[in-house]
Amino acid sequence: MIGIVNYGAGNIFSLTSALERLNIQYGMINQESDFDLYEKIIIPGVGHAGTAMQKLTESGLVPAIKALKKPVLGICVGMQLITSYSEEGNSDLLDIIPVKTLRFKEEVSHKVPHMGWNQIYPENDSPIFSKIAPGTYFYFVHSYFIEFNPKFTAATCNYGIKFSAGIQKDNFYAVQFHPEKSGEAGEQLLKNFANL
Repeated sequence: MIGIVNYGAGNIFSLTSALERLNIQYGMINQESDFDLYEKIIIPGVGHAGTAMQKLTESGLVPAIKALKKPVLGICVGMQLITSYSEEGNSDLLDIIPVKTLRFKEEVSHKVPHMGWNQIYPENDSPIFSKIAPGTYFYFVHSYFIEFNPKFTAATCNYGIKFSAGIQKDNFYAVQFHPEKSGEAGEQLLKNFANL
């Protein structure tokens, strides 16, 4: 069973629809005791990282998340939340993985936000990218990116700059793209996470 952290900042419907298609059982985490009900945890998120962090803090779930030893998957803003800091709202975040979330610089050749399909390249044999070939396309929507650090990178992407499309540290995994909107490749990643 996968528990989805329900803190009011995630597009949960598309994620639950994808899990239902894959016959992966899930439930919602609304309070600290709910973490005990699930073997794996997903932190979703869309929108503004600073606002999402504020909502997560107000939910009272931050200490429990930081203490988790079960596999955790952050998606989109859920990925950014597990980094140390975001330029969006000048916000201190969960600081689980010591990398920063930075804004794409406006360039004529690359519109911001980075929106649409782009290729990812798995690194460091992260198990969530099992059976996903280098150059596979995933669906992105974001104006802020995770700075590249080879120690914590699980996959890279290039959008005028090389950035971390996936990161990992211990039991914490995260992806910037939306696996629930990325067709078969996204479904493979969700299955990989469910099977950790």
